[in-house]
Amino acid sequence: MSERLNEPITHADLIRWSESLAGIARTGLGFSEALYERERYEEILHVAADMRARADGRGDANRTVEEWLSIVGSGIGGYVTPKIAVGAIVGNEAGDLLLIQRSDSGIWLYPTGWADVGYSAAEVAVKEVFEETGVECEVVRPFAILDGLQLGFSRVPLYSIVFQCRATGGELAPHPQECLDAGWFNRNNLPAPVASFDRWGDLAFRALAGEPYEPTFDVPRSSVWFA
Repeated sequence: MSERLNEPITHADLIRWSESLAGIARTGLGFSEALYERERYEEILHVAADMRARADGRGDANRTVEEWLSIVGSGIGGYVTPKIAVGAIVGNEAGDLLLIQRSDSGIWLYPTGWADVGYSAAEVAVKEVFEETGVECEVVRPFAILDGLQLGFSRVPLYSIVFQCRATGGELAPHPQECLDAGWFNRNNLPAPVASFDRWGDLAFRALAGEPYEPTFDVPRSSVWFA
């Protein structure tokens, strides 16, 4: 921890701390009826919103607080947890990787989307690949469980469950609302920028080449409270 204390505070640090504080406060509001406690939790929300506004260099902290308060639930429904996204590392017979250019950011990434009620995680992976790209695929095995905030994938707290998949048919047809573009890429013709490719890219091409690998995950930090 002493080494971490000497490192500069990054934009990602501020976002993660802000979301952590907001999650604690919203969960407290969901479980507490005591006026004094609710006031304290709302005060924490204001601190978190100020932190988020400072990280962005813009934004309305009061509006952020209002947005957070508008989605406070009650009881179990009010317990704030990360959302779940499901992604797919899809390969074809040539060992190419399927990537999409996201319409919300212009960043390239493997097909991914929010988990839907009524579907297993693997079923969501197959569904998202087809909806976003027109490619039909089958699931091979789990590939990774990743924390989106740590990787900078998203500013929404999320866990990304990723599967290795094999293309089985269909025709490449990027979704007109969700994708700016989509395509098959090998290591020598990757588009730019690809989100956090250094974290998962090498493993992805190893998987598509049929090499043995172990699914990856975020190793716990030495101090989960500070790092």
